Amino acid sequence: MSATAALLALADSRLPAGGHAHSSGTEQAVVDGYVRDEASLGTLLRRRLLTTGVVAAHLAAASCAAVRDWGHLPLAGDHDHGQVSALRVLDGEAEVRLPAPAAREASRAQGRGLVRVASVAWPSAAWAALAQVARAPHHPLAIGVAAAAAGGSPRDAALVALYLTGTAPATAAARLLGLDPVTVAAVLASLAPLQDALAADAADAVSRGEEPPAESDPLTDLLVTRHAPRQDKLFAS
Repeated sequence: MSATAALLALADSRLPAGGHAHSSGTEQAVVDGYVRDEASLGTLLRRRLLTTGVVAAHLAAASCAAVRDWGHLPLAGDHDHGQVSALRVLDGEAEVRLPAPAAREASRAQGRGLVRVASVAWPSAAWAALAQVARAPHHPLAIGVAAAAAGGSPRDAALVALYLTGTAPATAAARLLGLDPVTVAAVLASLAPLQDALAADAADAVSRGEEPPAESDPLTDLLVTRHAPRQDKLFAS
C-alpha cells in the first residue's frame, strides 16, 4: 500500500479506532444550543481547527518526525533513547494542553484505540517505542506514529490530525440533528484549504524545532466537562 493510500485509510472514519464514539463536546454543544444547523456547525469546526486542531497538528507532526527514520521498520528492536524521550516529552506536552480531565481521558482513549488498530495495519518498530511512553498515549502521538509507520511525512500526520479534528464533531452533529449529510460534507470540504495551510505551518514549525503551540478553546473544555457526568449521552465525549 502506498503512503497516500495508507494515510487515506488512517483518516477514514470507518477505521475501527473508536473515533465514532466521540463527539469532542459536540453533543453537549447541541444540547446547549451552540450547534443548531450547518452554519453553526461550520463555525464550531473552524474554531476547533484554529485552537485544539493546531495543537494536535503540531504534536502529530512532531511525533512522526521523532520516529520517522525507523518508523517504517517492521520489527521491534532496540530503540534510540533520545527518540523515546522525545515521544515522552510530547505526551507530556499534550497532557498539559488539555486542562479538562474529561478531554484528557478522551484523548488517551482514542489514542489507545488507534494504536490497537494501526499497529496491526502498519507493523513498525515505532509502536514498541510508543508503548514505552504510555499504554494509552494521547491521540495526536498515535496519529504521528501511525503516519510514520505508514510511510507518511510530518505534514501528512498534521493533516490527518486536522482532518480528524473536524470529522468527529461533524459526524456527531449530523447524527444528533439529522442534518443533510451532503451539506455536512460540503461544510467539511470548505475547510480543506484551511486544513492544508495549518498542516504546512505545523510541519514547518516542527522542522524549525519550535515547541508545540498553546492555543486553547475554553468552550470545548466546558462542554466536555458538562458532558462527562451525563447519563443520557450518546457519545463518550
